[in-house]
Amino acid sequence: MKIIEVTSSQHIQEFLALPITLYREDKHWIRPLDKDIEFVFDSQKNKYFKHGECTRWILQNNEGNTIGRVAAFIDNKIKEHTDSFGQELKIGGMGFFECIKNEQAAVLLFDTCKKWLTERKINTMDGPINFGTRDNWWGLLIEGFDRDPNYQMPYTKAYYQAFFENYGFQTYFKQLTFAREVNEPLDEKYRIKANRIVQDKNYTFECLDLKQLDKYTEDFRTIYNKAWVKHKGVNEMSLAQAQSIMKKMKPIVDPQIVYFAYYDKKPIGFFLNLPEVNQFFKHLNGKLNLWGKIKFKYMQLMGINKKMVGRGFGIVPEHQGKGLEAAIVMFGRSYVQDKIRGRYLDYEMNWIGDFNPKMIHIAESIGKVAKIHITYRKMLDEDLQFERCPEIL
Repeated sequence: MKIIEVTSSQHIQEFLALPITLYREDKHWIRPLDKDIEFVFDSQKNKYFKHGECTRWILQNNEGNTIGRVAAFIDNKIKEHTDSFGQELKIGGMGFFECIKNEQAAVLLFDTCKKWLTERKINTMDGPINFGTRDNWWGLLIEGFDRDPNYQMPYTKAYYQAFFENYGFQTYFKQLTFAREVNEPLDEKYRIKANRIVQDKNYTFECLDLKQLDKYTEDFRTIYNKAWVKHKGVNEMSLAQAQSIMKKMKPIVDPQIVYFAYYDKKPIGFFLNLPEVNQFFKHLNGKLNLWGKIKFKYMQLMGINKKMVGRGFGIVPEHQGKGLEAAIVMFGRSYVQDKIRGRYLDYEMNWIGDFNPKMIHIAESIGKVAKIHITYRKMLDEDLQFERCPEIL
Protein backbone atom coordinates (compact mmCIF):
# COMPACT_ATOMS: atom_id res chain seq x y z
CA MET A 1 0.00 0.00 0.00
CA LYS A 2 1.14 3.51 -0.79
CA ILE A 3 0.27 6.89 0.75
CA ILE A 4 0.12 9.75 -1.76
CA GLU A 5 -0.24 13.40 -0.84
CA VAL A 6 -3.02 15.06 -2.83
CA THR A 7 -1.27 17.55 -5.10
CA SER A 8 -2.81 17.12 -8.55
CA SER A 9 -6.24 17.27 -10.17
CA GLN A 10 -6.13 13.50 -10.61
CA HIS A 11 -5.47 13.03 -6.89
CA ILE A 12 -8.38 15.36 -6.09
CA GLN A 13 -10.72 13.31 -8.25
CA GLU A 14 -9.57 10.12 -6.50
CA PHE A 15 -10.17 11.79 -3.12
CA LEU A 16 -13.70 12.80 -4.13
CA ALA A 17 -14.60 9.56 -5.87
CA LEU A 18 -13.61 7.03 -3.20
CA PRO A 19 -16.85 7.34 -1.16
CA ILE A 20 -18.94 6.62 -4.28
CA THR A 21 -17.43 3.14 -4.34
CA LEU A 22 -17.53 2.60 -0.59
CA TYR A 23 -21.19 3.60 -0.12
CA ARG A 24 -22.64 2.10 -3.31
CA GLU A 25 -24.89 -0.23 -1.30
CA ASP A 26 -25.83 2.28 1.44
CA LYS A 27 -29.26 3.59 0.45
CA HIS A 28 -29.18 6.41 3.02
CA TRP A 29 -25.77 7.80 2.04
CA ILE A 30 -26.02 11.10 0.16
CA ARG A 31 -23.06 12.18 -1.92
CA PRO A 32 -21.78 15.56 -0.66
CA LEU A 33 -21.38 18.33 -3.18
CA ASP A 34 -17.86 18.26 -4.62
CA LYS A 35 -17.62 22.02 -4.25
CA ASP A 36 -18.34 21.82 -0.50
CA ILE A 37 -15.53 19.33 0.07
CA GLU A 38 -13.10 21.26 -2.10
CA PHE A 39 -13.91 24.51 -0.30
CA VAL A 40 -12.27 23.08 2.83
CA PHE A 41 -8.97 22.56 1.01
CA ASP A 42 -8.97 25.79 -1.03
CA SER A 43 -6.53 28.23 0.54
CA GLN A 44 -8.08 31.09 -1.44
CA LYS A 45 -11.58 30.49 -0.05
CA ASN A 46 -11.25 28.84 3.36
CA LYS A 47 -10.37 31.56 5.88
CA TYR A 48 -8.82 29.02 8.26
CA PHE A 49 -5.72 28.97 6.05
CA LYS A 50 -5.01 32.49 7.33
CA HIS A 51 -4.12 31.04 10.73
CA GLY A 52 -3.62 27.36 10.04
CA GLU A 53 -2.50 24.68 7.61
CA CYS A 54 -3.77 21.38 6.28
CA THR A 55 -2.97 18.65 3.84
CA ARG A 56 -4.63 15.46 2.64
CA TRP A 57 -3.69 12.06 1.29
CA ILE A 58 -5.08 9.12 -0.60
CA LEU A 59 -4.07 5.51 0.00
CA GLN A 60 -3.65 3.14 -2.94
CA ASN A 61 -3.18 -0.62 -3.01
CA ASN A 62 -0.50 -2.42 -5.00
CA GLU A 63 -2.73 -2.39 -8.09
CA GLY A 64 -3.00 1.41 -7.99
CA ASN A 65 -6.60 1.51 -6.79
CA THR A 66 -7.55 4.13 -4.20
CA ILE A 67 -8.72 2.39 -1.01
CA GLY A 68 -8.52 5.16 1.58
CA ARG A 69 -8.25 8.88 2.19
CA VAL A 70 -7.64 11.26 5.10
CA ALA A 71 -6.70 14.86 5.94
CA ALA A 72 -4.85 16.54 8.81
CA PHE A 73 -4.92 20.15 9.95
CA ILE A 74 -3.87 22.70 12.55
CA ASP A 75 -5.74 25.84 13.55
CA ASN A 76 -3.17 28.05 15.29
CA LYS A 77 -5.91 30.12 16.95
CA ILE A 78 -7.09 27.21 19.09
CA LYS A 79 -4.28 24.66 19.03
CA GLU A 80 -2.92 25.43 22.53
CA HIS A 81 -5.01 24.61 25.58
CA THR A 82 -4.38 23.91 29.26
CA ASP A 83 -6.67 21.20 30.64
CA SER A 84 -7.84 20.55 34.19
CA PHE A 85 -4.71 18.46 34.88
CA GLY A 86 -2.57 21.50 34.05
CA GLN A 87 -1.30 19.79 30.92
CA GLU A 88 -0.31 21.96 27.97
CA LEU A 89 -2.17 20.46 25.05
CA LYS A 90 -1.22 21.37 21.51
CA ILE A 91 -4.21 20.26 19.49
CA GLY A 92 -4.43 19.27 15.86
CA GLY A 93 -7.09 17.48 13.88
CA MET A 94 -7.72 14.77 11.33
CA GLY A 95 -10.80 14.16 9.23
CA PHE A 96 -12.41 13.24 5.92
CA PHE A 97 -11.42 9.67 6.76
CA GLU A 98 -12.71 6.98 4.42
CA CYS A 99 -11.32 3.48 4.09
CA ILE A 100 -12.10 -0.02 2.89
CA LYS A 101 -12.72 -2.63 5.61
CA ASN A 102 -9.04 -3.25 6.26
CA GLU A 103 -7.57 -2.25 9.61
CA GLN A 104 -4.01 -2.23 8.31
CA ALA A 105 -5.04 0.39 5.76
CA ALA A 106 -6.80 2.44 8.46
CA VAL A 107 -3.73 2.36 10.70
CA LEU A 108 -1.54 3.58 7.85
CA LEU A 109 -3.89 6.54 7.31
CA PHE A 110 -3.95 7.35 11.04
CA ASP A 111 -0.16 7.04 11.27
CA THR A 112 0.23 9.46 8.37
CA CYS A 113 -1.79 12.09 10.23
CA LYS A 114 0.07 11.41 13.47
CA LYS A 115 3.46 11.82 11.80
CA TRP A 116 2.44 15.09 10.09
CA LEU A 117 1.07 16.53 13.33
CA THR A 118 3.95 15.46 15.59
CA GLU A 119 6.42 17.01 13.14
CA ARG A 120 4.61 20.26 13.91
CA LYS A 121 4.91 19.80 17.71
CA ILE A 122 1.26 18.71 18.13
CA ASN A 123 0.65 16.34 21.05
CA THR A 124 -3.14 15.85 20.81
CA MET A 125 -5.15 14.69 17.78
CA ASP A 126 -8.93 15.18 17.52
CA GLY A 127 -10.98 13.48 14.88
CA PRO A 128 -12.72 13.05 12.67
CA ILE A 129 -13.17 16.82 12.52
CA ASN A 130 -13.06 19.59 9.94
CA PHE A 131 -10.61 22.33 8.99
CA GLY A 132 -13.32 24.85 9.75
CA THR A 133 -16.37 25.32 11.94
CA ARG A 134 -17.69 22.63 14.25
CA ASP A 135 -21.08 22.40 12.59
CA ASN A 136 -19.67 20.98 9.32
CA TRP A 137 -18.08 17.56 8.67
CA TRP A 138 -17.56 16.89 12.37
CA GLY A 139 -17.74 13.55 14.14
CA LEU A 140 -18.04 9.84 13.36
CA LEU A 141 -21.53 8.39 12.95
CA ILE A 142 -22.12 5.48 15.33
CA GLU A 143 -25.96 5.43 15.47
CA GLY A 144 -28.54 6.50 12.91
CA PHE A 145 -27.43 4.62 9.81
CA ASP A 146 -31.12 4.14 8.96
CA ARG A 147 -31.64 7.89 8.36
CA ASP A 148 -30.46 10.27 5.65
CA PRO A 149 -27.53 12.48 6.70
CA ASN A 150 -28.24 16.19 6.98
CA TYR A 151 -26.33 18.74 4.95
CA GLN A 152 -22.59 18.68 5.71
CA MET A 153 -23.04 16.13 8.48
CA PRO A 154 -20.93 12.97 8.17
CA TYR A 155 -22.45 9.64 7.18
CA THR A 156 -19.72 7.09 7.79
CA LYS A 157 -19.22 3.33 7.85
CA ALA A 158 -20.16 1.44 11.02
CA TYR A 159 -16.84 -0.42 11.03
CA TYR A 160 -14.91 2.85 11.33
CA GLN A 161 -15.70 2.97 15.06
CA ALA A 162 -13.53 -0.08 15.74
CA PHE A 163 -10.72 1.39 13.62
CA PHE A 164 -10.66 4.57 15.71
CA GLU A 165 -10.97 2.91 19.09
CA ASN A 166 -8.46 0.14 18.37
CA TYR A 167 -5.96 2.84 17.37
CA GLY A 168 -6.34 4.51 20.76
CA PHE A 169 -8.85 7.26 20.10
CA GLN A 170 -11.14 7.94 23.07
CA THR A 171 -14.54 9.65 23.13
CA TYR A 172 -14.00 13.37 23.72
CA PHE A 173 -17.67 14.18 23.29
CA LYS A 174 -20.79 12.94 21.54
CA GLN A 175 -22.95 14.97 19.17
CA LEU A 176 -26.63 14.12 19.37
CA THR A 177 -29.28 14.63 16.71
CA PHE A 178 -32.89 14.69 17.94
CA ALA A 179 -35.82 13.93 15.65
CA ARG A 180 -39.61 14.13 15.63
CA GLU A 181 -42.54 14.32 13.30
CA VAL A 182 -43.47 17.98 12.89
CA ASN A 183 -47.14 17.54 13.75
CA GLU A 184 -46.62 15.58 16.98
CA PRO A 185 -47.96 17.48 20.00
CA LEU A 186 -45.43 19.02 22.38
CA ASP A 187 -45.39 18.07 26.07
CA GLU A 188 -47.98 20.00 28.09
CA LYS A 189 -45.27 20.96 30.61
CA TYR A 190 -43.57 22.80 27.79
CA ARG A 191 -46.72 24.77 27.09
CA ILE A 192 -47.03 25.77 30.75
CA LYS A 193 -43.43 27.05 30.83
CA ALA A 194 -43.99 29.00 27.64
CA ASN A 195 -47.15 30.64 28.99
CA ARG A 196 -45.22 32.16 31.89
CA ILE A 197 -43.09 34.04 29.38
CA VAL A 198 -45.92 34.97 27.03
CA GLN A 199 -47.83 36.62 29.89
CA ASP A 200 -44.96 39.10 30.27
CA LYS A 201 -45.63 41.66 27.54
CA ASN A 202 -41.97 42.72 27.55
CA TYR A 203 -41.24 39.50 25.64
CA THR A 204 -41.96 39.54 21.91
CA PHE A 205 -41.33 37.05 19.12
CA GLU A 206 -40.78 37.51 15.39
CA CYS A 207 -40.10 35.53 12.24
CA LEU A 208 -37.22 36.51 10.02
CA ASP A 209 -38.07 39.33 7.63
CA LEU A 210 -35.82 39.24 4.57
CA LYS A 211 -36.59 42.91 3.90
CA GLN A 212 -34.77 43.73 7.15
CA LEU A 213 -31.96 41.21 6.78
CA ASP A 214 -29.28 43.60 8.08
CA LYS A 215 -31.22 44.07 11.34
CA TYR A 216 -31.69 40.34 11.91
CA THR A 217 -28.07 39.64 11.00
CA GLU A 218 -26.89 41.94 13.77
CA ASP A 219 -29.49 40.53 16.20
CA PHE A 220 -28.25 37.01 15.41
CA ARG A 221 -24.62 38.02 15.98
CA THR A 222 -25.44 39.78 19.27
CA ILE A 223 -27.26 36.76 20.68
CA TYR A 224 -24.67 34.29 19.43
CA ASN A 225 -21.76 36.15 21.01
CA LYS A 226 -23.51 36.36 24.39
CA ALA A 227 -24.82 32.79 24.36
CA TRP A 228 -22.05 30.74 22.76
CA VAL A 229 -18.64 32.38 23.12
CA LYS A 230 -18.24 30.95 26.62
CA HIS A 231 -18.24 27.46 25.08
CA LYS A 232 -14.85 25.83 24.60
CA GLY A 233 -13.64 26.07 21.02
CA VAL A 234 -16.15 28.78 20.04
CA ASN A 235 -14.80 32.17 19.01
CA GLU A 236 -16.67 35.47 18.88
CA MET A 237 -18.52 36.06 15.64
CA SER A 238 -17.64 39.18 13.66
CA LEU A 239 -20.16 41.17 11.63
CA ALA A 240 -18.49 39.93 8.45
CA GLN A 241 -18.93 36.31 9.56
CA ALA A 242 -22.59 36.88 10.45
CA GLN A 243 -23.20 38.52 7.08
CA SER A 244 -21.51 35.60 5.34
CA ILE A 245 -23.75 33.10 7.17
CA MET A 246 -26.90 35.02 6.25
CA LYS A 247 -25.77 35.39 2.64
CA LYS A 248 -25.27 31.64 2.33
CA MET A 249 -28.64 30.96 3.95
CA LYS A 250 -30.63 33.40 1.85
CA PRO A 251 -31.14 31.22 -1.29
CA ILE A 252 -32.66 28.39 0.77
CA VAL A 253 -34.09 30.08 3.87
CA ASP A 254 -37.78 29.85 4.72
CA PRO A 255 -38.44 32.97 6.85
CA GLN A 256 -41.39 31.26 8.55
CA ILE A 257 -39.12 28.77 10.34
CA VAL A 258 -36.50 31.25 11.62
CA TYR A 259 -37.51 32.85 14.94
CA PHE A 260 -36.20 35.63 17.18
CA ALA A 261 -37.07 36.58 20.76
CA TYR A 262 -36.78 40.07 22.27
CA TYR A 263 -37.09 41.65 25.70
CA ASP A 264 -37.81 45.37 25.75
CA LYS A 265 -37.02 45.21 22.02
CA LYS A 266 -33.49 43.91 22.69
CA PRO A 267 -32.52 40.62 20.99
CA ILE A 268 -32.25 37.76 23.50
CA GLY A 269 -32.84 34.53 21.60
CA PHE A 270 -32.95 32.84 18.21
CA PHE A 271 -34.21 29.50 16.91
CA LEU A 272 -32.77 28.99 13.44
CA ASN A 273 -34.26 26.26 11.23
CA LEU A 274 -33.75 25.58 7.54
CA PRO A 275 -35.23 23.34 4.88
CA GLU A 276 -33.00 20.26 4.78
CA VAL A 277 -31.21 20.78 1.45
CA ASN A 278 -29.69 17.31 1.34
CA GLN A 279 -33.18 16.20 0.34
CA PHE A 280 -32.51 18.14 -2.88
CA PHE A 281 -28.82 17.39 -3.21
CA LYS A 282 -29.30 13.62 -3.08
CA HIS A 283 -30.67 13.96 -6.63
CA LEU A 284 -27.66 15.91 -7.96
CA ASN A 285 -24.84 13.33 -7.70
CA GLY A 286 -22.46 15.81 -6.09
CA LYS A 287 -22.66 18.39 -8.90
CA LEU A 288 -24.18 21.83 -8.39
CA ASN A 289 -23.40 23.01 -11.91
CA LEU A 290 -25.84 24.98 -14.08
CA TRP A 291 -28.04 21.95 -14.70
CA GLY A 292 -27.84 21.05 -11.02
CA LYS A 293 -28.96 24.54 -10.06
CA ILE A 294 -31.91 24.31 -12.46
CA LYS A 295 -32.93 20.96 -10.97
CA PHE A 296 -32.52 22.35 -7.45
CA LYS A 297 -34.74 25.35 -8.20
CA TYR A 298 -37.37 23.14 -9.81
CA MET A 299 -37.47 20.79 -6.81
CA GLN A 300 -37.64 23.80 -4.50
CA LEU A 301 -40.64 25.22 -6.40
CA MET A 302 -42.36 21.83 -6.44
CA GLY A 303 -42.01 21.54 -2.66
CA ILE A 304 -40.55 18.02 -2.73
CA ASN A 305 -38.64 18.56 0.52
CA LYS A 306 -40.72 17.84 3.62
CA LYS A 307 -37.89 17.92 6.13
CA MET A 308 -36.60 20.83 8.19
CA VAL A 309 -33.52 20.89 10.38
CA GLY A 310 -32.49 22.92 13.40
CA ARG A 311 -29.24 24.73 12.66
CA GLY A 312 -28.90 27.01 15.66
CA PHE A 313 -30.42 27.84 19.03
CA GLY A 314 -29.23 30.53 21.40
CA ILE A 315 -30.50 32.31 24.51
CA VAL A 316 -28.48 35.06 26.20
CA PRO A 317 -27.38 34.03 29.73
CA GLU A 318 -29.60 36.44 31.66
CA HIS A 319 -32.74 34.91 30.13
CA GLN A 320 -31.75 31.24 30.39
CA GLY A 321 -33.70 28.96 32.71
CA LYS A 322 -36.80 31.17 32.75
CA GLY A 323 -38.87 29.31 30.18
CA LEU A 324 -37.82 31.39 27.18
CA GLU A 325 -36.51 28.26 25.49
CA ALA A 326 -40.00 26.76 25.67
CA ALA A 327 -41.65 30.00 24.57
CA ILE A 328 -39.60 30.41 21.39
CA VAL A 329 -40.18 26.75 20.49
CA MET A 330 -43.93 27.14 21.04
CA PHE A 331 -43.90 30.24 18.86
CA GLY A 332 -42.28 28.14 16.14
CA ARG A 333 -44.82 25.36 16.70
CA SER A 334 -47.64 27.81 15.97
CA TYR A 335 -46.17 28.32 12.51
CA VAL A 336 -45.24 24.81 11.42
CA GLN A 337 -48.31 23.10 12.88
CA ASP A 338 -50.88 25.78 12.13
CA LYS A 339 -49.95 28.55 9.69
CA ILE A 340 -47.85 26.46 7.26
CA ARG A 341 -49.19 23.02 8.19
CA GLY A 342 -48.12 20.33 5.74
CA ARG A 343 -45.12 22.19 4.35
CA TYR A 344 -42.82 20.11 6.58
CA LEU A 345 -43.41 16.64 8.01
CA ASP A 346 -40.09 15.70 9.64
CA TYR A 347 -37.75 17.63 11.90
CA GLU A 348 -34.24 17.06 13.22
CA MET A 349 -32.15 19.13 15.61
CA ASN A 350 -28.50 18.83 14.62
CA TRP A 351 -25.28 18.89 16.59
CA ILE A 352 -26.10 19.01 20.30
CA GLY A 353 -22.99 18.18 22.33
CA ASP A 354 -23.32 15.89 25.33
CA PHE A 355 -21.29 18.54 27.19
CA ASN A 356 -24.32 20.86 27.03
CA PRO A 357 -26.98 19.42 29.40
CA LYS A 358 -29.18 22.53 29.21
CA MET A 359 -29.51 22.23 25.46
CA ILE A 360 -30.08 18.48 25.72
CA HIS A 361 -32.94 19.15 28.14
CA ILE A 362 -34.55 21.47 25.58
CA ALA A 363 -34.07 18.97 22.77
CA GLU A 364 -35.54 16.12 24.83
CA SER A 365 -38.74 18.15 25.12
CA ILE A 366 -38.94 18.32 21.34
CA GLY A 367 -37.82 14.89 20.12
CA LYS A 368 -35.79 11.74 20.68
CA VAL A 369 -32.17 10.92 19.88
CA ALA A 370 -32.04 9.61 16.31
CA LYS A 371 -28.32 9.88 15.49
CA ILE A 372 -25.09 9.92 17.46
CA HIS A 373 -21.72 11.12 16.20
CA ILE A 374 -18.52 10.88 18.25
CA THR A 375 -15.63 13.34 18.26
CA TYR A 376 -12.58 11.38 19.38
CA ARG A 377 -9.31 12.49 20.92
CA LYS A 378 -5.98 10.68 20.92
CA MET A 379 -3.05 11.77 23.05
CA LEU A 380 -0.05 11.59 20.74
CA ASP A 381 2.23 12.02 23.74
CA GLU A 382 1.65 8.88 25.83
CA ASP A 383 2.64 10.71 29.01
CA LEU A 384 -0.44 12.92 28.74
CA GLN A 385 -3.67 12.01 30.53
CA PHE A 386 -6.95 11.98 28.62
CA GLU A 387 -10.08 13.71 29.88
CA ARG A 388 -13.47 14.19 28.31
CA CYS A 389 -14.77 17.57 27.23
CA PRO A 390 -16.05 19.33 30.37
CA GLU A 391 -19.73 20.05 30.71
CA ILE A 392 -21.06 23.57 30.29
CA LEU A 393 -22.59 24.58 33.61
